Amino acid sequence: VQLQASGGGLVQAGGSLKLSCVGSGLTFRNYGMGWFRQAPGKEREFVSAINWSDSVVSDSLKGRFTISRDSAKATIYLQMNNLKSEDTAVYYCAARYGAALSWTTRTISWWGQGTLVTVSS
Repeated sequence: VQLQASGGGLVQAGGSLKLSCVGSGLTFRNYGMGWFRQAPGKEREFVSAINWSDSVVSDSLKGRFTISRDSAKATIYLQMNNLKSEDTAVYYCAARYGAALSWTTRTISWWGQGTLVTVSS
């Protein structure tokens, strides 16, 4: 299984970025897909997740972050708007078998490599 994340970069505060994650080697329809992030010196935290019928975004990010899924392309996206300096982190794509959207780092089936998002103030 490979989860290939992309789309990170340097952006000014108030700007937007869109992350992508392509899954391969897994039956995409059987997995919820999503994102965690880890800022320097902090624990990895949940950002957002989506299954075939529902999605969830961390309460602190609602209104700014949106997750979507293109099953035909085995890809998920994370649209991040009005970025803030505190959004600076490595963003990790993740997959969890089944429909549950209540995720912790311990419940993840597969991790992708991270993509770095840096928001300058």
